[in-house]
Formats: sequence, C-alpha cells, structure tokens
Amino acid sequence: MGNDKNVGVKKEKGIRKLTDRISFWKAKSQADEEERHSPKPKPKLKKIKAKTKQAKNKKFQVIEAQRKANEAKKKEARIKVEAQRKANEAKIEAQRKAKKAKIEAQRKAKEAKKKEARIKVEAQKKAKEEAKKKEEEAKKKEEEAKRTYEDELEEQLSEEEITGFQLEKTDMDKMCNRVCEMIAGYETNGTLQSELWKKLKLSSRDGSRLALKLERMGMITREKILEKERWTYKLIIKKIPVSTKSIEGAPCLTCPVQSKCSIDGEISPKTCQWIEDWVMIELKNK
Repeated sequence: MGNDKNVGVKKEKGIRKLTDRISFWKAKSQADEEERHSPKPKPKLKKIKAKTKQAKNKKFQVIEAQRKANEAKKKEARIKVEAQRKANEAKIEAQRKAKKAKIEAQRKAKEAKKKEARIKVEAQKKAKEEAKKKEEEAKKKEEEAKRTYEDELEEQLSEEEITGFQLEKTDMDKMCNRVCEMIAGYETNGTLQSELWKKLKLSSRDGSRLALKLERMGMITREKILEKERWTYKLIIKKIPVSTKSIEGAPCLTCPVQSKCSIDGEISPKTCQWIEDWVMIELKNK
C-alpha cells in the first residue's frame, strides 16, 4: 500500500514538471509569434524595439513569477496534505498498537489467572492428598497400637484350629461350661480376660485361644478395651451352655403333659407354673 502511494506521488510530480515546461514554451512561443507578426522596426526605431523587448521580458518574468508562486503554493499544499496523511497514519498505527497491546495484556492477565487457578487447584489437591496420607498413616499407627496377641493368633490360625482347640488332659466341655459360668457371674459388665486366666491358672496363649474358641461357638463376645495403656479384651457372656446338672430337678422330666407342651401352644413353658416355681427355688439356692 505504501509503495502504491509513492508511485502516485512521483507520477504527480512528473506531470507537474511537464505541465510547467509546456506552459513555459507556450509563453515563449507566443512571444516569438507576436514578435514575428509585428512590423519590422526601422533602423531609426531601435530604441522602441528595445523597449518592446524589455516589456516582453518583463511580461515573461511576471508570468514566470506567477508560475513559481503557484508552484510554491501547490508544493506547500502538497506538503500539508502529506503531513496530514502521515499524521493520520501515525494516529491509526498508534491506535492499532494500543489495541494490540490491550488485547495482549488481557490475554496475559487471563493466562495468569488460569495459571493461578491451576496452581490453587494443584495446591488444594496436594493438601488433600497429604491430609489423606496423614490420616491413613495415623489410622495405621492406631490400628498397629490396637493390635493384640489375639489379632496375630486369628491371622495365624485357621477356623478349624480355633474351634478345635484342646487343652492337654482337660475335658473341654467342662472347661467351657466353667468359663462361661464364671463370665456369666459378671452379667453384662463382663470381666477382663487376664483376670480370668489368673483364676483358672491358664497361660495367656491358652487363655486367648480358649476365648477365640468360645467366641466362635457363640458363647461369649470379646470387646477390645484400653486397660492401663494396653489393649486387651473384656469377655461378656452371650449364651450359657446347658449341662446335665443344670436340668436336674426340672419339672419337665416328670410332667404328665410334656408331650403336648410347646412354645406357642396352649400348654407352654411360658405359662407353666411348675417351671416358674422351679426357677425361683433354683435362684434361692444360688
């Protein structure tokens, strides 16, 4: 676009130069023509001829001066137009650069905002992961601190080894009944297994295996508690085993309508007066 404008200006200058030369030669030709058609001066009229020539020269000088003045005015006008054009172009260029700089600044600000948001999200994610990691580590440490000898036994022994536990030279049915009766004496409060093993003169290993066996049989429940800064178990009775001795003297053995007795029937142990009396006598004897 700039090259096209320069070519146009040069072309315009060439045209003006050519026009000026044509004007000059036209004026000169006109003067020569006038001189040719005018009567030839006589030798005695040299003075008049000189004056005429002087007048022609003066006229030519006036025309030339006017031409130069016009040329100067045109040149000044062209300079003003060119200056105005350059000023407009400079203004447009400045506006374009300012707009470009503004767009670039907005883009950079937007990019910086996105980067800041990404950094914030990453920081939150990292903090969350760190918190989760710390929580897991704390939980792991807590679980390790709570870990007892019984937990290790449960991992080491199979179900058959737990339920089939047998003390050497011991009737396990009687031992289980005895342990359950002792635990039942504490009712719902239960008792610490360490105290029970001392009374029964059992080692911690044998006592722990016996407790696991009774729990699997559904006779007791084990509750993990912190006792004197150590984790241990409290044993609570769940179901007292029925023994032959416990049903001696029960009225059901001699009841004439025992065959008709059922939990939901008309004759039921729930409403049997004989059973109620027998239970009361047993409780008084205890």
